[in-house]
Amino acid sequence: MNLKTTIQDDNKQLDFCRRQLDVANLTKNHEDIAKLTAKINELTLSIAQAKEQQKTQLSAKAQKIVALKFHRVLSKTEQADMGKLKKSVRGLMVVHPMTALGKEIGVTEVTGYAHKPF
Repeated sequence: MNLKTTIQDDNKQLDFCRRQLDVANLTKNHEDIAKLTAKINELTLSIAQAKEQQKTQLSAKAQKIVALKFHRVLSKTEQADMGKLKKSVRGLMVVHPMTALGKEIGVTEVTGYAHKPF
């Protein structure tokens, strides 16, 4: 399964368990409170591990892109016709500043990375 969907599913389960824990606290059902507390701790740990793994993968991808020899900011006309640009430059990687990858690299404008000058 995809890390993103795993994190989302675990967060949904965590919210559900927290709501059940609130109900169990109101009814003072000690068995349910213990079970739900253990489940919440397990889900919290699982989410933290998945986020760390996702961050590691993103960091590795960012290092590969930054290692490419040539990079420059793309003009508005190049951004408008991205298909043409990608066909003319083999292996072009475009990084947008609002994506997680763009934030990881630290770009402020749409930037293209490639092996050859373009």
